[in-house]
Amino acid sequence: MVVHVALTGATGFLGLRLLRRLLDTHRTLTVLTHAGSGDALHRVTRFFELTGAPQAFTAGLPGRLRVVETDLAQPRLGLSARRFHELADDIGALWHSAGSINLEGDLPTLRRTNVEGTRHILELAAAGRQRPVVHHVSTAFVAGARREGVAYEDELDDACGFENAYERSKYEAELLVHAWSREHGRAVLVLRPSILVTDLPPHPELPSHPLMVIERILRDARRAAGSGCADGAAPDRVPGPRDQCRGLPDGGPSGPVAVGRPRVRTVGHPHGRLNLLQVEHAAEVMVRLAALTPSGGVDTYHVVHDRDVPVPTVVTLLERLIPLAIDLVAEKPDDPSALEALLDFYPGMTSYLAHRRRFDDTRVRSSLGPSAISAPVGLDYLWSGLARRGRAPSGPADTPVTACPPVRHA
Repeated sequence: MVVHVALTGATGFLGLRLLRRLLDTHRTLTVLTHAGSGDALHRVTRFFELTGAPQAFTAGLPGRLRVVETDLAQPRLGLSARRFHELADDIGALWHSAGSINLEGDLPTLRRTNVEGTRHILELAAAGRQRPVVHHVSTAFVAGARREGVAYEDELDDACGFENAYERSKYEAELLVHAWSREHGRAVLVLRPSILVTDLPPHPELPSHPLMVIERILRDARRAAGSGCADGAAPDRVPGPRDQCRGLPDGGPSGPVAVGRPRVRTVGHPHGRLNLLQVEHAAEVMVRLAALTPSGGVDTYHVVHDRDVPVPTVVTLLERLIPLAIDLVAEKPDDPSALEALLDFYPGMTSYLAHRRRFDDTRVRSSLGPSAISAPVGLDYLWSGLARRGRAPSGPADTPVTACPPVRHA
């Protein structure tokens, strides 16, 4: 039986990769785009052109994609009652990938997109005569502000609070999914990716990803605070514990001191780790998981890398991108410079540098086997996805880093 698939968020960083994978197995798809956001078909086509898709493939997209403009924040997705029910009856599988990943957003705004948007997508699924399976893209960071230990796939609670409003909004959306599944007796696949990255160089016609947002915040803050000593930031950096963790000689990346680079102290752990996963691999794993027979309730999977990236590697990356010397400290400084005070406005970004927890992905590995394991994500890979072609690092050349061991849980 031919199952017609609908996808939200198809023009986003992950959504474009999901679209590519879904087009491998489905002749046609319905793309639910945000009304007034521009020509979605053009943006999809440009993505495939820029990433080297065959000309015959891109030429066939207008005949394979049906674009429906919607508003996730509105009841019935902003559609008339008749149009809403016609759309619902046509869908055999519903992928919900749209959402806001603004780590600094306020909770009411994020709730409109991430929570109410999910509610209205679930209403679409409930209205359809085909009883479509819902594939809900959440985030591994619904684990909240617990910074150590192991986050398991079946866990969903707010006991430790959240690092930012984004995490809370995604947690609340998952609660909705569970309640809807129980009420309607319907199957839902919840997919929790970690931080998604790519080695595809930035391009103005391609969507940004989380690390690009972090770079922009740091760059804007440095520009606003000024680059000299007048802002209170010391341009010379003294050796710190992270130098040894990164395998660097005493004195840091540039020798005895990193001269002329404003020093920024930010809370972080020298043995911290972040889970970064290639977005292309994440999309492949998600589509393969969707092909499994559902349990009938909510099936949750952590779509994560089996090796975490050490926080000092991320720090090195940021120093390559922006002329700063970043020191990880245990607590916020009592005498913040102008630059450090500006960055304090973005706690949702910097809080992750203190994380040492791991995400259990036993269910994914049990279902997909060794093919669920991704290639390593290292400094060079991350640099490729953040630096425009031909751009030289603003910081030091490559430095050795110590990789965290593979994450394995029985």
